[in-house]
Amino acid sequence: MTTIKKRAAKLDLKQYGMMMALVAIIVLFSILTGGKLIKPMNISNLIFQNSYVIILAIGMLLCILTGGNIDLACGSVVGLIGACAGTFIIEMGMNVYLAILLCLLIGIGIGMWQGFWIAYVGIPPFICTLSGMLVFRGITLLILRGMTLAPFPAAYQQLSTGFIPDFIGEMTLFGQTIKSPLCLIVGILIAVGFCASQILGNMSKKKKGYETQPMLLMLVKMIAVSAVVIWVFYLLSRYRGIPTVLIILGILLVVYSFFTQKTVRGRHLYAIGGNMKAAQLSGVKTKQMMFFAYTNMSFIAAIAGLVFAARLNSAAPTAGQSFEMDAIASCFIGGASAYGGTGTISGALIGALIMGVLNNGMSLLGLSSNLQQVVKGLVLLAAVAFDVISKNNLIQLPKLFKKNTTPSL
Repeated sequence: MTTIKKRAAKLDLKQYGMMMALVAIIVLFSILTGGKLIKPMNISNLIFQNSYVIILAIGMLLCILTGGNIDLACGSVVGLIGACAGTFIIEMGMNVYLAILLCLLIGIGIGMWQGFWIAYVGIPPFICTLSGMLVFRGITLLILRGMTLAPFPAAYQQLSTGFIPDFIGEMTLFGQTIKSPLCLIVGILIAVGFCASQILGNMSKKKKGYETQPMLLMLVKMIAVSAVVIWVFYLLSRYRGIPTVLIILGILLVVYSFFTQKTVRGRHLYAIGGNMKAAQLSGVKTKQMMFFAYTNMSFIAAIAGLVFAARLNSAAPTAGQSFEMDAIASCFIGGASAYGGTGTISGALIGALIMGVLNNGMSLLGLSSNLQQVVKGLVLLAAVAFDVISKNNLIQLPKLFKKNTTPSL
């Protein structure tokens, strides 16, 4: 096997390993719960329960790409934005869409504040965001005065708990009632679009002389992903259709996947994580990119805060606690490197889904929250260990146990 093929095999292992793990976890909990995990209603609940984790993981990935840096303040920003939304909409009676716009602007302002200290003053991200975690949590408590604001109007709740209306009407398919045929049609279109993008991307790489995936591997990937997408949308169509928050997630996933993979600035994030000094010498504006990564993280946290507050139908002082840990774990489980420079949006999505399925599956089994924390911690450790071991190459491990035959002086 040539060196190129070895690298390709190693990359494929990291890229598809977690996807296979996700499928295995779903199958395991489906058997253990007697099929409750894959009930149409529970699939919708999984989307609602984990939407904020997926949103935060998208922003966190960009921070991690810059060199394994993280943002510890994003959970507090989620709580602060929820408090602002509650104050604007419930207490002040502000227009829902104007309040959402103001909350997003506040999120951007928070990110610019943190990005300035990290990028231009040089404070380590861990310390700066740890400070932000305390500051923004304190501001949240001051705004809410220790109270919970509720309820939000129906127009705002639609942001997280609503469904896209279906204009086609019910139908029967394979003996099952399809309450939202539009949902199933959308799933099929997404699968077709994914296959087309894979084929066109492969043709473009071949035309430019780049290394391409083996045809068999690409076909297997297309069939597997398309089958999963259609199956999920089929289950959703049997309940109430497409959740509104799924549209938000889809837009964010497409936009940020395109940004990280197809734009110059997106590739600069990978370059900074790979070697910041080399990136600087190559003309990459590292300070601007660090500033962007943390500004974007707070913007994403603002979206998550709006979605989470809508789901709870309240602005609570404790909202967002430990959310940053779920986002960080999702990125690392999904294949992001603890050293930076490696990771994908799709990987972060898979990591978030693994966390979500573990939480939901263990809850359906009636396992205690304490045991759930143990399992999640071990899964995170295993994912990071896999990354470290794969970087150091397993072939080198026997050298640690090889007897030193160098003569002593």
